[in-house]
Amino acid sequence: MLLRIRVRLPDRPGSLGRVARTLGAAGADVVQMAVLERDGGRALDDFTVAWPAGAGIDRLCEGLASVPGVDIVGVWPTAEPQGAFPDAAVIGQVAASPARGPMILADAVPALLSGDWAGLAETGGGDGPGLVHASVHGLAGVRLPELAPLRPRSFTAPDGTQYAICPMEGGDGRGLVLVAARTGAPPFHRTEVERLAQLVGAAEAVLGVRAAACAAEGSAARTG
Repeated sequence: MLLRIRVRLPDRPGSLGRVARTLGAAGADVVQMAVLERDGGRALDDFTVAWPAGAGIDRLCEGLASVPGVDIVGVWPTAEPQGAFPDAAVIGQVAASPARGPMILADAVPALLSGDWAGLAETGGGDGPGLVHASVHGLAGVRLPELAPLRPRSFTAPDGTQYAICPMEGGDGRGLVLVAARTGAPPFHRTEVERLAQLVGAAEAVLGVRAAACAAEGSAARTG
């Protein structure tokens, strides 16, 4: 299985290599690493590692905790998307099937952002926001926390669930909110929220172009 490991470590030469060696010594195979931020001599990094299914993570955490200056922010299961450019592949799928574009995007987001599930929510109802589409592991119609203010952002719900949201225009003109969620993991980092917003922006651009093209074709057919 794959694990996402988020750690804070000293931002100096050798620290990254020491963490990677420690992960290897514990039995983890590092498959991806991303630097989320650098500030005040410290760095926040995400490691994606292959880990034996069913194995406990105690020795992994003990190994990292033994490295001077390293703090474990979180360790949680993940599922990495296939391909070298997964974001582009998802937008290509949206373009190929614009009627299902928002749903395709929501279904892809959990793997892209190491979330548990994602969905599309409508707001403005008397009972608060509600899901109209949910990815695997999500529950359509589940009661969501308050999503306002409706802008790209992350927050922690009262029950401890971590959310990242971004408003989007549906392929049918509806106003929707793309919602990603995970539990037992750190809050969504600002770089993850930015990635979500970029995906939504690209999908909206594709859906807008396709809608305009369809309208133009319809007008030509009526006047032809």
